[in-house]
Amino acid sequence: MDIKIEKIIRTKRKTIALEVTDNATLIVRAPYRVSESTIQAVIRKHYDWIIKKKNKNEVEARDPKVSAKEFVNGESFLYLGKYYKLQIVEGQEEPLKFENAFYLSKEALPYAEKAFAQWYKKAALEKITERVQFYAKVGGYKYSRINITSAQRRWGSCSCKGNLNFSWRLIMAPLPVVDYVVVHELAHLEEKNHGRGFWAKVKILMPDYQKHKSWLKNNRHMLKL
Repeated sequence: MDIKIEKIIRTKRKTIALEVTDNATLIVRAPYRVSESTIQAVIRKHYDWIIKKKNKNEVEARDPKVSAKEFVNGESFLYLGKYYKLQIVEGQEEPLKFENAFYLSKEALPYAEKAFAQWYKKAALEKITERVQFYAKVGGYKYSRINITSAQRRWGSCSCKGNLNFSWRLIMAPLPVVDYVVVHELAHLEEKNHGRGFWAKVKILMPDYQKHKSWLKNNRHMLKL
């Protein structure tokens, strides 16, 4: 049985990479000169993995908690690993407030997704800055600045100038998972690759990092609007 390729992205990379997206489509990343027949051979080799991943993502996409948000009363939204109910209210000046539940102004309904994104960005900057400062002090790391991005598939990155970048979607994850990404990027200030030295530095600050790394890998589909 043939597997449909949604997109082939050709770059200067040296190897072929397969990605099954959250909506169960297949994206192939390949070197410029690799032939279609070679790509198909790689797909056939990894056929079972692709089908298993596609089926898993199709099931997750049907989960009401991770399907597209409708921004209606009683709908659940994640913040630091916990679900909180949404209430639509009248007469509220702020577009969105959080007090053990999310309160969305009725006037903000036409741009509810934007209001949530802005709230998450602000919350992410505050909480992630706090966690970076804590772990940087404990580990003796020096960084330049912290940026909150809208990246959808990259939770964090570290620039050559020492800037630390984090996706605002990370603030939906449990705090220990947020801490794992923070520690991960701090370690990149001194170790640019993912060799043994890098993971050794991560383990110093977070001995149980592997379970948080696994949580992020297995639950990334939940961290979206």
